[in-house]
Amino acid sequence: MKIRLVNEGIFTPIDDINTTLTAPEEGFYWIDADLDDLVILQPLFQMHDLAVEDCLNDEEQRPKMEIYEGHYFIVINSIRFDDEEIFLRALNIFLGKHYIITITKQKINELRTVKPLLWEQEVSSADRMLYLVIDTVVDSYFKVADRIEAKIENLEEEVLVNAKKSHLNEIISLRSEILWVKKELAPQKELLLVLYRKDLRLIDDNLQKYFRDIYEDAVKVAETFDTFRDLMANLRESYQSSIANRANEIMRVFTAMTTIFMPLTFITGIYGMNFDNIPFIHYKYGAVFLIGFMFMLGTIMLIWFKKKDWL
Repeated sequence: MKIRLVNEGIFTPIDDINTTLTAPEEGFYWIDADLDDLVILQPLFQMHDLAVEDCLNDEEQRPKMEIYEGHYFIVINSIRFDDEEIFLRALNIFLGKHYIITITKQKINELRTVKPLLWEQEVSSADRMLYLVIDTVVDSYFKVADRIEAKIENLEEEVLVNAKKSHLNEIISLRSEILWVKKELAPQKELLLVLYRKDLRLIDDNLQKYFRDIYEDAVKVAETFDTFRDLMANLRESYQSSIANRANEIMRVFTAMTTIFMPLTFITGIYGMNFDNIPFIHYKYGAVFLIGFMFMLGTIMLIWFKKKDWL
């Protein structure tokens, strides 16, 4: 657990947790904790049992906001993409008048990213930090969306050039991940709408208006993932068309080869019969003449097929 006094973006480490129970003369306290620290934090800050239970729950939590006496409990999902799978990680936030407590199961990059923003903007209030954290979380969705878009474009190029069975597995997997994230975005938008519209005494009225911009960004993210869903459907159709076209191409080659060998097989069939009166059968160079004729016939047919663009 890390405890910091934040005033005008400047961090001052705090050793005694009891110091955070009373409001500082200037600034606010930021307590960055993990799940084990809830044993200490719950009685000190009178955290509601349901909020603590949500933090400890192994199941994925739906983004939401709960209003309790003296503090708010907020759950928002950060996002990470490793080119194969999308991960959503819950960021649990307890917001008080003079403190903000962030609790996570795993490390979340947005908490590291927000530190220089606190310094640059000389932040001195907990609600302002809440705004920056949520804004950073939503911005990370755009970065992931850009990477997903690039992956879809690469997949599309590979499918059009040379479709493989592995591409279908990638398409199905990525489409499943996109649909899953899209489903999770709906409650995230609801949370931001509450932060924007609801009368919240722990958030400054002027600051609350800025949550509208974050909400609009969340709507754009949701629309982007809607587009991805349609693109994945189109990509799957492209894959199936590419496979069908390649099968047709192979069948066309096989058909042309079969057509070329049909007259050759007919000729060899005749000369394979046990008749004595067959042209050139007793001729000294009959075999050479026959093989040359068959080669010439096959070559002529091959050139003709290519000229007709059948091969």
